[in-house]
Amino acid sequence: MNKLWYLSQISIFEEMSQEEMREIDQLDTIHHFNWITKNTLVQTPESTREGLYFVKEGKLRLYKLNDSGKQFTLGILTKGNIFGELNSFSFGTSRVYIETLESSLLCTMFEPQFERLMINRPQLALKFLKALSDRLKEREDQLEQLALHGLRKRVIHLLSTLSEKFGVIQDGYALIDLPLSHQEIANMLGASREAVSGVMSELAKEGVVKTSRLSVQLAVTILEENIPQNSTH
Repeated sequence: MNKLWYLSQISIFEEMSQEEMREIDQLDTIHHFNWITKNTLVQTPESTREGLYFVKEGKLRLYKLNDSGKQFTLGILTKGNIFGELNSFSFGTSRVYIETLESSLLCTMFEPQFERLMINRPQLALKFLKALSDRLKEREDQLEQLALHGLRKRVIHLLSTLSEKFGVIQDGYALIDLPLSHQEIANMLGASREAVSGVMSELAKEGVVKTSRLSVQLAVTILEENIPQNSTH
């Protein structure tokens, strides 16, 4: 395994030169490269582990449970994303469930290493703040959708967001590279599966989406209408 290559794939390090990457590697700030199998709970609200975790490969889902045990998905993490908690820095991922959606590779940074990195590479602090800002913007966007819009518009907005992040364009549709059942879409929206199924059936009849087992495609024309308000780039 080429550790420098993996480090370069972490979003906060991606614009650094090879020489800078070697210096960071020599600081021994990031370690414990671990593969975690699909459908593994990395964290529960009772087992929050201190440290910053970097997703090198794979996808993870952040979610909460309400009093009746209903899931609400807070976000999907993929290659280059960061989650975790330190005394001096938080990504707001404590007290949530984090589960792998597919086999995933994580590496870790703890408080002493984080402080050493900030001292040696203070310019990285801005990148950590940018990553945190992006996460907060996603949460704010979720809350706005919940508060202001009906289910049909929320479904289209969600599918547009997922298509932008995980979509592969083919034949006029964006195939979302995630296992997406109607129940999972409902979990992401805090809605019932029955209500989501009704909306998805309407959208399929209109040609807005194509669905098959655990697979959703969104018409590129709809995606293009929604990209400006979704994009965080």
